[in-house]
Amino acid sequence: MRMLNQLARFGWEQALSCLFPVVIFVSLAVTQIIPLPFLPRYDWLLLIFLLMQWWMVRSGMETLDELKVITLFHLFGLGLELYKVHMGSWAYPEEGYSKFFGVPLYSGFMYASVASYLCQAWRRLEVQLVKWPPFWMATSLAVAIYLNFFTHHYWVDMRWWLSGLIIIVFWHSRVTYLLNGVRYQMPLALSFVLIGFFIWIAENIATFFGAWQYPNQREGWSLVHLGKVSSWLLLVIVSFLIVATLKIVKANKRVDSLHSEVDKNENNRGDSFLAKSTQVEGM
Repeated sequence: MRMLNQLARFGWEQALSCLFPVVIFVSLAVTQIIPLPFLPRYDWLLLIFLLMQWWMVRSGMETLDELKVITLFHLFGLGLELYKVHMGSWAYPEEGYSKFFGVPLYSGFMYASVASYLCQAWRRLEVQLVKWPPFWMATSLAVAIYLNFFTHHYWVDMRWWLSGLIIIVFWHSRVTYLLNGVRYQMPLALSFVLIGFFIWIAENIATFFGAWQYPNQREGWSLVHLGKVSSWLLLVIVSFLIVATLKIVKANKRVDSLHSEVDKNENNRGDSFLAKSTQVEGM
């Protein structure tokens, strides 16, 4: 019974963390089925996602620090979208006033929603990292993975080499999370694979509702090739590495601030003690 309660609690926390992605999928479905007036569909999607982002912060579902991370992902995502659409990897066939070089601005929110999920799940489940690699190693790996999305069009595709390197670097790493006072742990590599697989499922849903279109889907919708799982896996890893690095940097700043406050209090107590000693000697 306790296991069922824990599973239900885990599912509830995951559902709350997925609120932004759920709104994206529902909006894609509704706007595909029900034509909206005055503006093209892509522009309506942009307005809906902007309002949702505003509400998430206004309601306290997301913090301002999390908004900064999500905005960073939005920019990274738009950069990748502009390049991939230019190279013909996929396309956005519908019209829209908010399209920039063939890319609708709403597309950045699909990347931002991944960051939203990671940030919220991290906070709600009190995620902790065990045996995390050095800062320079994790950062270099994230940069290499992101750059490979661009360079593989002209050079060797390094995704499998990078995947092998990820296994080596994170072999001993664990992610722990808290549920009703009980802390559980999972191999980090397994969590990467699971998130990547579920994003692939989400990608199939998104393409079905016309969020974007792969070359093999021009004549009609079909399942996204399983090979895309590796791409999404690497994208998830980049996302996780960025969020984890920012969380670690923030935690270190908090610790440094706490140490400074402790040192300041000790100095104040020392000054107070010296002042009292001087008064006693004067008497």
